[in-house]
Amino acid sequence: MQREGSPWRGLGVVTQKELSDHLSSARMLVIQLLVVVTGVVIVLVSLQQIRDITAEDPFLLLRVFTRSGEQLSFVFVMTLLVPLLAIGLGFDLVNSEHNQRTLSRILSQPIYRDALLFGKFLAGLATIAISLTAMWMVVIGLALSALGVPPNGEELARAALMLVVTIAYAGVWLALAMLFSVLFRSPATAALCALGLWLFVSILWPLLSGHLVNVLFPPSATTADALLNSLSMHQAFRRLSPGALFAEIVTVLLDPAMRSTQQSQLAAMGLALVEPGSIPGAPLPLLESVLIIWPQMVGLIGGSIVLFVIGYVVFQRQEVRA
Repeated sequence: MQREGSPWRGLGVVTQKELSDHLSSARMLVIQLLVVVTGVVIVLVSLQQIRDITAEDPFLLLRVFTRSGEQLSFVFVMTLLVPLLAIGLGFDLVNSEHNQRTLSRILSQPIYRDALLFGKFLAGLATIAISLTAMWMVVIGLALSALGVPPNGEELARAALMLVVTIAYAGVWLALAMLFSVLFRSPATAALCALGLWLFVSILWPLLSGHLVNVLFPPSATTADALLNSLSMHQAFRRLSPGALFAEIVTVLLDPAMRSTQQSQLAAMGLALVEPGSIPGAPLPLLESVLIIWPQMVGLIGGSIVLFVIGYVVFQRQEVRA
């Protein structure tokens, strides 16, 4: 049977209704407050360290995000907290409609499943974007007030692009949480599966991937090329985690002197990456930094699309009658 009309009819209604529910829910307010307060506290600690940097630094505002407190940096905290924000928002987006026996009534209206699922995803992503944008504005305001140095255009562009990448990173985990919400009728099961996968790929996988690479590809870094190949193999395995992709993107964006995603690893080994004709430590233009991290950015967006499509296909094949 061929359906009539656009599959996106009712998308705006679903998105508006879900967005209103998210912004007014107590659970979402608590999660947003947790993320904003944690980010602001980390930045305040960073500002204490930045006072030692002279105002001649052309990228002083970016140091707010890259300087770390005792052991935690703003980027590291966002890598862990943003998935929790997305999972807390998306683990019951679909199965709650099943449990409340409202899904069949919604689909009895002139609203297709396409519009329903996509509207829920857009509303969740918009809610996360509002929360992260509010935190970003608070952090920028605190930094300007504490530093007393106006940022230049490139600093603001890099910080804004970091915000966009963070929203895309949240989209991966939101799509994953929605997938589990489609697969499992129990919200508790969906939440536990999503949190378990987050724990594995964000904390355990970075530890296991290095040992796995050493077992499958024994290190033989006798030359510079062999060393770079070994680092590339380690990176390839770590990039199976969205958090690794996000960390690489943000590190290059917030440090204009970064000329490669392997530069920090080489520095940890006491080595330096020097390109012919380049000046060590000289900042790169924003466009060149974006070109370095473009594959990682495409990977994050592609991951969101793949996870959403899997959930979409499963949802289309499900029985929705009460």
